[in-house]
Amino acid sequence: MLKKYGSILVVAALAAFLIVSCKPGKEKNDGPVDTGKQPYQSKNDEGTISGVIKFDGTAPDRKKIDMGADPNCAAAGGEKMTEDSVVTDGKLANVFVYLTGGPVDQFSFPTPTDAVVLDQKGCRYDPHVLGVMARQTLRILNSDQTAHNVHPTPKNNREWNESQPPGTAPKEKTFDRAETLIPVKCNQHPWMKAHVGVLGHPCFSVSAQDGAYTIKNVPPGSYTLVAWHEIMGEQKMQITVGASEKKTQDFTYKSNVAYAPTSLRVEAALILP
Repeated sequence: MLKKYGSILVVAALAAFLIVSCKPGKEKNDGPVDTGKQPYQSKNDEGTISGVIKFDGTAPDRKKIDMGADPNCAAAGGEKMTEDSVVTDGKLANVFVYLTGGPVDQFSFPTPTDAVVLDQKGCRYDPHVLGVMARQTLRILNSDQTAHNVHPTPKNNREWNESQPPGTAPKEKTFDRAETLIPVKCNQHPWMKAHVGVLGHPCFSVSAQDGAYTIKNVPPGSYTLVAWHEIMGEQKMQITVGASEKKTQDFTYKSNVAYAPTSLRVEAALILP
């Protein structure tokens, strides 16, 4: 009998050990990590990069979205066409343009206190492509009369998936690590897609319907200028911005050219204020 109870105690102790040992640890992006970078000190001589994203050739066809599965979406106003290839008069919209290298990677930059807004309107994400700095607030609204399910799928940040019924308060989220770019989807409406570029610096822009973009407050230096498009691919070029210089740099996508596939760029360190 004693031997039997002894065996039970051993099994119980082993089970308790396994429960403690198998308990998940912290996620890899929990807690701050010091980047070790010096804060950028402005000399009030920052420059500006502006340009136009052009498209040469026959643009990919935009597809009509069937929203009939949700009567509220079907009844909503607004355009019901895909947004992954918006070309108007030879100009390409929704291109994320940003800098890498040079001072933007050498120094740390303060996190803006204002929030960037991502709305759900007409059962679409508005805007389709946007940028934030790491740890800057992303405020997510639901302007529709139906529930949505907001689901970012990052590679280097915490993934989350939350319902947002109509009339509820905005959701406020942050991404701790730089990651270009994070797909966002709605699990209830599969046509709803957005992309969020998260950077450790403020030097980025998104091309408008007329293809125009502007990156302001660029510290003087030499950089790689990157144009990212979810379908067309990625282009890069070297650029040098002088003190207080206003630089013009266009990109041209051609329908018969295969560009580098859009890859995710991640940075391991958290960005501290």
